[in-house]
Parts: sequence; structure tokens; C-alpha cells
Amino acid sequence: MKKNLFQPSHYRVSLRRTAALCTGAALVLTLASCGGSSSGSGTAAGASGSADSAGSGEDDVVYVYNWGEYIGEDVAEEFTKKTGIKVVYDTFETNEEMLPIIEAGAVKYDVVCPSDYIIQKMIENDDIQPLDFDKIPNYANIDPKYIEKSRGFDPENKYSVPYCWGTVGILYNTSMVDPADTPTSWNALWNPKYANNILMQDSVRDAFMVGEKLLGFDINTTDRSELEQVRDKLIEQKPLVQAYVIDQVRDKMIGGEAALAVIYSGEMLYVQQEVEASGEDYELKYVIPEEGSNVWIDSWVIPKNAEHVDAAHKWIDFMCDAEIAKENFEYITYPTPNKAAFDLLDPEYQNNKALFPDDEALAKCDVYKYLGADGDALYDELWKEVKAE
Repeated sequence: MKKNLFQPSHYRVSLRRTAALCTGAALVLTLASCGGSSSGSGTAAGASGSADSAGSGEDDVVYVYNWGEYIGEDVAEEFTKKTGIKVVYDTFETNEEMLPIIEAGAVKYDVVCPSDYIIQKMIENDDIQPLDFDKIPNYANIDPKYIEKSRGFDPENKYSVPYCWGTVGILYNTSMVDPADTPTSWNALWNPKYANNILMQDSVRDAFMVGEKLLGFDINTTDRSELEQVRDKLIEQKPLVQAYVIDQVRDKMIGGEAALAVIYSGEMLYVQQEVEASGEDYELKYVIPEEGSNVWIDSWVIPKNAEHVDAAHKWIDFMCDAEIAKENFEYITYPTPNKAAFDLLDPEYQNNKALFPDDEALAKCDVYKYLGADGDALYDELWKEVKAE
């Protein structure tokens, strides 16, 4: 039985979402071609930057930079056994921690797994290079609908290959929410019946996304008049909100401390399983509201200064292998964009619409885009006004 990694990996999602600048320990894994310890070991090995020694230019090694707890325990070792390429594996906790390291160039990683809006920024800043898809034949396994979604941050699908994805929705407690109030709309979070029983994400983009979708605005709008309407809507909601939370949402919902919460689909399985294991007489159910939501995508890219480009392409191709993608999904439980891997999953996962929403629901979900310094400043200004009220 694999060890339980839900807690660390779901904490990682919360950090990514709030764009917190954290100092993370790097997990360094060097695998000899004969094998070695796996990246799932969770052993900290000093600060980020073990790839300093890169420089041979020979493709007998690949320097990988990924989220913590975001790969199957044995996958890196399997890659080495198949290709003979050693893996040096470092981890980061937020996109904002990762980006300066890539841009500084002192640590030369060959393949990195950023999120959508940061990939857009990396393209604009010329930080990453176009991929050679002839070297990634398993790219054919990626479901076209996720490739299409990726156009929101990689318009020509030249720079990135989807790895994991998820949505933002409402998690609700069936024992606390009247069946007549079963949430179908973001408007459920403004129902005065649930005053002091509503949890909102303490994240400017996620909080504003809820209001933007409810009011029919683009989740990437930078129109001040629209954003001021969203601000006012959130201020209207504030007296009903028990707390603005990040990772605390899990414990509060598991403990039955709130009726409704905005949550990421990647955390949903964990909290549901915890409640089921505790023997409580209620369920926690997840819904993507009818107005739509955010869909996030983490994708593989190759930095402009990568020194082992062929090895990086082999890594990406390996991650797109159906069996490997299935192995990664079963370990980290985030939805896979790999259609061939999806076809191998147990029906309980395939039929879980919270994990894998149908095309109609997904069509209403949009990716966050990089808004630029002025756009970020505008959101921050109005979010401070929400929190100050």
C-alpha cells in the first residue's frame, strides 16, 4: 500500500492558489541507471538549487523542477531504468518561488511544471523554448479538450504539455444544507440562511472569480467598473462568511464546522474520504456551479537555458505514457488530461463528475491569465477594500 500523501499535496495546491511566496526545501533525487530511492521518499535535502552542477551538456541526466508530492513514488526510477538517464529532482511550493530561480538562470533546470498563468508570463518573458513534438509521440494521448483549454495561456500550444488539472467549486455538507438549497449556483454563497457557515478562499483571484462568474464577467477582466461591482458583491457577502481560509478549509469541512465552502477539486477526494473513514452520518459533495468556474492546468515546459533538451523531451514523453500517467494519477489523485490513462482508470474514477466534469460543465470553466503588473495591482487594491470592510 502506498503511503498517504494527501495532506502534503493538498497543502501544495493551497499555496499555489494563493500565490504565497514561501521558502521551500528542495527534494533532491539522483537516480543511477541501476535504480535508487524514489521521488516519493519525501526527504528534504537542503535549499533549492541542486542543479548547480549541470553543465556537461550530455543527455545522460535530466534536471527536473516540480511541485512537491506531484509524481508517483517510483516513476523517476522507472524513467531511469527505461532510458538510462539519471534524474536530479528538485521541488518548489509555489509558482512565485519557482519563477525567479528559472529567470535568474544560475540553476539550470531542463524541465519544469508551472501553472497556466505563469506559463503565459514565461512565454512573454522568453523564459521557455518551443517544444519539438516529434520527440513527444505520446503527446497524442493528451485529450484534445485540455490542449484547447491550454490555448488560454499558450495560444499556439507550442510551449507546454498538460500534466494535471482541476477546477474550483462548492463543497457542501449534506447534513447542514437543506435539500431545497442544494447548491447549483455561486449565489448559494449569498444565502442568509447559512450566515457564519460559509467559507471563502483567502485568495484574490479565486474570490473575485466567484463574483465574476456570478455577475457574468470574464474571470480575467481588468475593467475597473466590472471589478468594482465584484468588490461590492463580495462586501455584501462578507457578513455571511465565517472565515476566509486556505488549507484550513479541509479541517473545517471534515469537522462539520461549516455548511458550504469554496474549494479546489484536488482537495475534494481527501476530505470526502476522511469523512467516510470517520463514520460520520453526513457526506461532503462537490459541485461546479452552473455559471462556470476556473479550470487550472499544470504543464511541462522546457526553460530557454536548459542544457539537456533531448532528455527533457524524453521526460515529457514518458510522463505522457498511458501507464505512467495512470500511476501518477493513482498516487497524487489530481485529474489527468491523458485520455489513454483515463481509459485505464477504475470506473469509480471515470464516473466521478466532480473529478472529471462532463464537457458541458468544463466548457464553462476558464483558465486564469497573467494580468500584468497593472492588472495585479488593481485586483489587490480592490481585495484590500473587501477585507477592510
